[in-house]
Amino acid sequence: MKKVFILNNLHLLISSFIIIPIGLVYGFAPNLLFDIHLNSVDEHNVFKAVMGLYIAFGILFILGIFDTKFWKSATIANAFLMFGLAFGRILSLFSDGIPSTLFCVGIFGEIILGTFALYQYKKQTAI
Repeated sequence: MKKVFILNNLHLLISSFIIIPIGLVYGFAPNLLFDIHLNSVDEHNVFKAVMGLYIAFGILFILGIFDTKFWKSATIANAFLMFGLAFGRILSLFSDGIPSTLFCVGIFGEIILGTFALYQYKKQTAI
């Protein structure tokens, strides 16, 4: 039973373990990932807004893991977020060039997580 629980929620587990810390880095220390220095209050505000978005999604994913009422919503949101991030990164490949290895790997991770979320959703709703 525990193995089934983990497998059914693996997309949400992995996503929440990744996006919450990444969101915190975006909000409080973006220079750890990017060669940038935020200078204005507006720049800090935008990065903190992105942090809030990532943390909110992470909380939704955690709710989906522990409360079955939220599982479908969390899984659909997971697929949309992952495919949305992957789409933006692919668009950036064509318009901006090839990013660092970390962000190239991110594209594949996001596509895999989005696809697995759709697979899990289809599998669970077919029952």
